[in-house]
Amino acid sequence: MPDKDLPRATFADLALPLFDQLYNFARWLAQDGTEAEDLVQETYAKALRGFSSFQPGTNFRAWMFRILRNSFLTSRTGLKTKVALDDDDVEAIPSARPTPEQVLMEQANREMLREALAGLPVPYREILLLCEVEEMSYEEIAQVLGIPAGTVMSRLHRARKALRAELLPRLREGAHGV
Repeated sequence: MPDKDLPRATFADLALPLFDQLYNFARWLAQDGTEAEDLVQETYAKALRGFSSFQPGTNFRAWMFRILRNSFLTSRTGLKTKVALDDDDVEAIPSARPTPEQVLMEQANREMLREALAGLPVPYREILLLCEVEEMSYEEIAQVLGIPAGTVMSRLHRARKALRAELLPRLREGAHGV
C-alpha cells in the first residue's frame, strides 16, 4: 500500500536534472545547436504529454533519452542504420601534471575525436555517446534504443572499430606531419 505522506516525484523533479545530458546527446546526433535545442524542446513536450503513462519505478532517464532519439529519427528521412564493423577498445591514460605542450596536444586530440565522431553514422555515434559520455549501462542503452542488450554490445564493438578506423589515418597523418 503506497504511503500518502510520501510525495510522488513531479515531471520537473525528474526531467529538469536531465536537461544538459539530453542537450549534449541531441547536439551530437543533430550536429547542429539549433536543431538540438528543437529536439530537446520536442522531447520535453512529448514527455510531459505522456508523463501519465510513465511507469514509476522504471528508468525515467532511459525513457527520456528514448523519446529524444525517436524524435530525432522521425525528424530525418532515409536514415541508414545498418553498418557492420568490428574491433577492440582503446584506452588513453591521462598524465598527472600536463605541460603546456601536452595541454595543446590534448586539445588537438579532442578536436580530432570530435571530428571522427561526427563522421560516424548516427547509430554508431549515439551508442558511443550513450555508453562513453552518458555512462549508461548496456541495459539502459537497450531501453533507449529499443534493442536487445546483446545487440548493444555488438553495435558498440562495431562503433568503436569504426571510430578507430576514422582516427587512425588522422593520427598517422599527424605523426608524419610533425
